Amino acid sequence: MEIGAKMSKADSKLELLSGLLDRAKAAGASSADALFVESVSLSVARRLGNPENLERSESADLGLRAFVGNRQAIVSSSDTSEDALNELVSRVVAMAKSVPEDLYCGLADPEQLATDIPDLDMCDDLEPDTKVMEDWAQEAEDAARAIKGVTNSEGAEAGWGRYSVALASSNGFTQAYSRSGSSLSVSVIAGSGTGMERDYNYTSAVYASDLMGAQEIGRSAGEKSVRRLNPRKVETGQVPVVYDPRVSRSIVGHLAGAVSGTAVARGTTFLKDSLNQEIFPTSVNIIDNPLRTRGLRSKPFDGEGLATRPVNIIENGRLTTWVMDLRSARQLGLESTGHASRGTSGPPSPSTSNLYLEAGTQSPADIIKNIKAGFYITELIGFGVNQVTGDYSRGASGFWIENGEITYPVSEVTVAGKLKDMFANITPADDLEFRYGTDAPTLLIEGMMVAGI
Repeated sequence: MEIGAKMSKADSKLELLSGLLDRAKAAGASSADALFVESVSLSVARRLGNPENLERSESADLGLRAFVGNRQAIVSSSDTSEDALNELVSRVVAMAKSVPEDLYCGLADPEQLATDIPDLDMCDDLEPDTKVMEDWAQEAEDAARAIKGVTNSEGAEAGWGRYSVALASSNGFTQAYSRSGSSLSVSVIAGSGTGMERDYNYTSAVYASDLMGAQEIGRSAGEKSVRRLNPRKVETGQVPVVYDPRVSRSIVGHLAGAVSGTAVARGTTFLKDSLNQEIFPTSVNIIDNPLRTRGLRSKPFDGEGLATRPVNIIENGRLTTWVMDLRSARQLGLESTGHASRGTSGPPSPSTSNLYLEAGTQSPADIIKNIKAGFYITELIGFGVNQVTGDYSRGASGFWIENGEITYPVSEVTVAGKLKDMFANITPADDLEFRYGTDAPTLLIEGMMVAGI
């Protein structure tokens, strides 16, 4: 009964969108597509054992994109009444007639559209009870505060959300899917006065049953905070740097930005001339897999109705492809990779899904034991990264490595380098876990500049 009700709801949204497309074409659009996004979210926060916040939100947004030849316009609304829809159609078509031409815009050809929509098991239909979520948060914070040396708490928060997407296009595509997610986080403070240090831990999953345990999350956050007490500064120098998995994923994120088809077409990326070149060691593979079962960013089709598929962006160290939607692919004279992402108020743009750097063969301990002097990073601050030049400079804190062992905490330092050089000198460890949507194992990067005292 529930499954039937769900299907009926999706069908009703697709029927609404299909009717909107007919109206747009009758009003003068040569083609059109429409997107309906419906979401619900719930969050519960507790601090120092007391309730601090309880929020629930629901939203529904509709976006209509109309084309008049090579001109396009987009209008969005949360009002689906007849008068509002009529106004939406007339406004978007009028806008499309008056904007400049864009030779690269347009819908997919019918033969490009996804026809086999896989079931990725990415929606947990069970909405957790508020009391259950309060218990998660309380248990996590209690476990963190029980660690000796923890003196205060920034609180713990449990969250849950579900959103549904329906997409219809005048080229014949009509499909919908839903995705859910649950999360739990806690942040606590150790020490006192000017010697206080903060740290946290976090878990997220499509299904609440796949979350890390609340006690484990809390205990880890407390231990991390205490471990950071009494940090030192280090002398400036060029040393090996080890990125904890919590921050190593940012390196993969910088690659994603640099291989975006939009940036390549504009010439605003330091990798614009690097296609089919070896930019990582041959042992490195970086994969985007939108079809992972229960993946945090999985999707059965992209924002333009194209089939999604796993793509080896880096294969044996070589850059094999750009990340493209239809528009950027047309600009580059290539085929879309099925990476279009969109909202209701803007055109599609390329974006990755479940992106990860494959695990290596050495354990983090084996990597660290060969370092005489180096820096183990657990937190990055600021965003001093230039995607045009590849210059990299970020504030960091973590621990100093001495004679193959992690020793004392370090803060108020800057790590700097060139992303191309950093990519070329990466060694991945074997501890990859899928926790964030963009993931990487512990990473060693040789020869980075650490600026301290």
